[in-house]
Amino acid sequence: MINKQLLRPESIVVIGGSNNTHKPGGAIVRNIVGGGYKGMLRIVNPKEDSIQGIKAYHDVKEIPKTDMAILVVAAKYCPDYVEYLASEKGVRAFIIISAGFSEETKEGALLEERIIETCQKYQAALIGPNCIGLLNAWHNSVFTKPIPKLSEKGADLISGSGATVVFILESAVSKGLPFNSVWSIGNGKLIGIEDVLQYMDETFDPKTSPKVKLLYIENISNPDKLLFHASSLIRKGCKIAAIKAGSSESGSRAASSHTGAIASSDSAVEALFRKAGIVRCFSREELTTLGCIFTTLGDKPFKLNNFAIVTHAGGPGVMLTDALSKGGFNVPKLEGDTCDELKSKLYPGAAVTNPIDILATGTPEHLGIAIDYCEKKFDNIDGIFVIFGSPGLVTLYEAYDVLHKKIEECSKPIFPILPSVHTAGPEVAEFLSRGHVNFSDEVTLATAMTQINKTPAPAAPEIELFGVNVPRIRDIISGIKDTGFICPDLVRQLLQCAGIPVVPELVSNDKEKLCSFAEQVGYPVVAKVVGPVHKSDVGGVALNIRSREHLLLEYERMMAIDGATAVMVQKMLSGTELFIGAKYEEKFGHVVLCGLGGIFVEVLRDVQSGLAPLTYNEAYSMIRSLRGYKIIKGTRGQKGINEQRYAEIIVRLSTLLRFATEIKEIDLNPLLADSDNVTAVDARIFVSK
Repeated sequence: MINKQLLRPESIVVIGGSNNTHKPGGAIVRNIVGGGYKGMLRIVNPKEDSIQGIKAYHDVKEIPKTDMAILVVAAKYCPDYVEYLASEKGVRAFIIISAGFSEETKEGALLEERIIETCQKYQAALIGPNCIGLLNAWHNSVFTKPIPKLSEKGADLISGSGATVVFILESAVSKGLPFNSVWSIGNGKLIGIEDVLQYMDETFDPKTSPKVKLLYIENISNPDKLLFHASSLIRKGCKIAAIKAGSSESGSRAASSHTGAIASSDSAVEALFRKAGIVRCFSREELTTLGCIFTTLGDKPFKLNNFAIVTHAGGPGVMLTDALSKGGFNVPKLEGDTCDELKSKLYPGAAVTNPIDILATGTPEHLGIAIDYCEKKFDNIDGIFVIFGSPGLVTLYEAYDVLHKKIEECSKPIFPILPSVHTAGPEVAEFLSRGHVNFSDEVTLATAMTQINKTPAPAAPEIELFGVNVPRIRDIISGIKDTGFICPDLVRQLLQCAGIPVVPELVSNDKEKLCSFAEQVGYPVVAKVVGPVHKSDVGGVALNIRSREHLLLEYERMMAIDGATAVMVQKMLSGTELFIGAKYEEKFGHVVLCGLGGIFVEVLRDVQSGLAPLTYNEAYSMIRSLRGYKIIKGTRGQKGINEQRYAEIIVRLSTLLRFATEIKEIDLNPLLADSDNVTAVDARIFVSK
């Protein structure tokens, strides 16, 4: 529960406030006072009469009724304080800085549970315990530094780790990134990251609410809630970037299938973020860089593809060009009369083909001219990078004043890269003070933009049901009694119910039936042992069988393999090998994976993940994010595969899983694809009853 007393308290009491600003109790008082808090600040300290010039109460019983309490005392005292303050002093919001709760011991967990029960009883908000606090324009209730620049249009930062908040702010402050609020949720049992997003979603005002959200997540306790509110905020115009730390390989049956070997809790996170439209990043620098990009764009969507680079240093321009090209962006060549005209206005030796290099001797006036040409005369440019550091030959105050004016005037977004944060510290600081941000490293900026470009819009909530026989799927699943890999015939039936094409096949331990089937579908055929899970590992696959005699020999050989119960004969197809798999992850649901198939899927691990049920847009995004996508499209004279059909099978499989949650693991490996068809030739399904 997030309430007014937490966000805009008229009165605050700090239990454990002190004069020692090197300790949390003193530092939090310093920050509240330094932040210009206009309400009534009260402090309880049994040993002091005055704390940083403010009267101190020796006993909590002496204070008047108060909106919010901040506890900076030993964990063992916190439950009693919370109970007394809530019942006797009307406190309806608590920030508990103290550690020593569920994050440490069982005894601490019991103390935390008492606090939660009290807060629930009195409908009080609770931030923490084990956090650095909450910071907004109303009150700076944190005990750490730095305190960032605050703005109603700044970013909202929500983190599950207090120390990480501090380090993120260190990175952000040096870039000039403004904040609207900073939430350190600590153990987050009553108010977690999902709850903060819910509040921001439900109270969102398109005219006044901040539209940039930055998240640092260590535990996703409610994926559905995170998905719902994050995607809702993004649809309303917000931009969200997040780090998810602490992902690890999971699954006790990791070797039971290709999917089991590849899928992990991190695959589930990747799938969730893709579905929600959250831009994923992996470092503090990347997170704050994304925040700066979003701030630069304002309300505009990220629809940038062609960039101009204005620089006075060749090397950074080349590195930025390389990084942009690697990320799929264009730095188009500029040529023609307009380029000649621009070149004539710069010093001899300047380059204008893009990057536009105005030389180390270039003046602030030259900088302005180059930006004006990119803004007004080069129609094929969507955005402008400006790299301008300190060569020791120009006055940077003047150059940055020009840059400031152009950012204010131009309709195309300008991304300033000012690398001289040490040699030109005062000049950069003044530029930032005028409401701008700075990207000190061009490659980090391009990498962050690539992450934005790879992130699809939030997926529609609809389930694609066309062509999927849900009642029949439920009948088949309900008829399965045991946990384990189901027989090939049931696998085939389930895939057919989902409208997924399967290769003609027969499973039997009768060699004459198998030979008759081979004659019927026509040679060549494929034979596979039934029984062992990993057929290739035991020599249980024979390809290109072209005669009855060859088939009989393979039958006898395979039936002698340990664990063999039958032999499967299939019509032999050719084409590009693809892979689709899925694994059920607790809390998240089914994570669907796709990629190039065959025995190399586990080695290359070139897979993309999505969260079932999937839409067609999600499926296409997964396919096109593969490193091997050029193979799917067709390369070196080879025809591409039927991408639409591949996407359709991914979507149909995800719908099957939505209505068959008993399926915990499924492998379609390989599917064989050509320009016309995509057909499953081998599949395994593990069901848990």
